[in-house]
Amino acid sequence: MEFELSRAAARFIKTADKPTKKRIKDGIDGLLSVPPIGDIKPLQGYSPPAYRLRIGKFRIIYEYKSVGDDTRLYIRDIGARGDIYK
Repeated sequence: MEFELSRAAARFIKTADKPTKKRIKDGIDGLLSVPPIGDIKPLQGYSPPAYRLRIGKFRIIYEYKSVGDDTRLYIRDIGARGDIYK
């Protein structure tokens, strides 16, 4: 499975420090496995359905998109716990 980053998620990864980048990368690798690995919960109020992955104080908001016969992981946003849901 492939993944795609939104502009906001790519900006967060670009500005993060090296240990945070590694933790985010490991979290994304866990999402690409079947079944996904990590502290995952569905989010309410998102259409199409979105999920969050908790990595310490950071959250990854993501969804799955169908592209032809393939499913792609789309990462909507990455941020700190207090700011991500606003």
